[in-house]
Amino acid sequence: MQSFSVLLSLYHKESPLFLHQSLASIFTQTLLPTEVVLVEDGPLTDELYAVVKEFANCYSELKVISLSTNQGLGKALNEGLKHCSYDLVARMDTDDIAKQDRFEKQLAVFLEHPEVDVVGTWINEFEGECSNVLSVRKVPEWHEEIFQFAKGRCPVNHPVVMFRKSAVLQAGGYKHFPLFEDYYLWVRMLMNGARFYNIQESLLFFRFSPDMFKRRGGWRYAMTEVELQTLFYRIGFIDTFSLMRNIGIRLVTRLLPNNLRSLLYKRFIRKSTYIG
Repeated sequence: MQSFSVLLSLYHKESPLFLHQSLASIFTQTLLPTEVVLVEDGPLTDELYAVVKEFANCYSELKVISLSTNQGLGKALNEGLKHCSYDLVARMDTDDIAKQDRFEKQLAVFLEHPEVDVVGTWINEFEGECSNVLSVRKVPEWHEEIFQFAKGRCPVNHPVVMFRKSAVLQAGGYKHFPLFEDYYLWVRMLMNGARFYNIQESLLFFRFSPDMFKRRGGWRYAMTEVELQTLFYRIGFIDTFSLMRNIGIRLVTRLLPNNLRSLLYKRFIRKSTYIG
């Protein structure tokens, strides 16, 4: 089987318990990674350092890269990419849990379809325990569908993606765009000719919490989305109609009270896949 890296970024506000669960899910895969690159994005808590040390002592595949100050996700991932030894790189967040056959199934797509540059999957959004799945974020399967979907919403679930490092770098790598580093990257890759595919099943448990609705609301978040959509328009990815539609939907959604935004998310945005 082909060698591949796993890339994670960790900062001081993360939970030691969640980090332990995330790393454990990586090192109990049916297909183990050749290396795991963990970027410490600035100083961490003693509890987080203890978890990292525990896994580093057990697994020589774990490569720890320490940044002296917090750089933000985009810059941290770019630094981590420099230390990934292999062209195939699997992303992972330090509070999510990969299903055991995640890497095996994603790598199989690359081996069968060498023209593909990005392989995503669906994700199970859960709260508390993995058994408490609230919804499934489904994304389109084929490249042409993904291209069109991206004009309105992010077409790839970032925490479960596997990509070719060379294709990411050809598109300019991650850019510093807080909250939307991944969406901006996928659009630039699509415009650069990269080929996408999404496996039509969930291969990751994505940790969900009521606080997410707070973080995804408010004027600042809305203005960041408006800035991103305007950028998509300027680079020619979306037309005027799509720009106006996207901005209108996002302003309404982000400026709603948290309880109404939560209801909208569960009943409409995830209408066909909501489990609760």
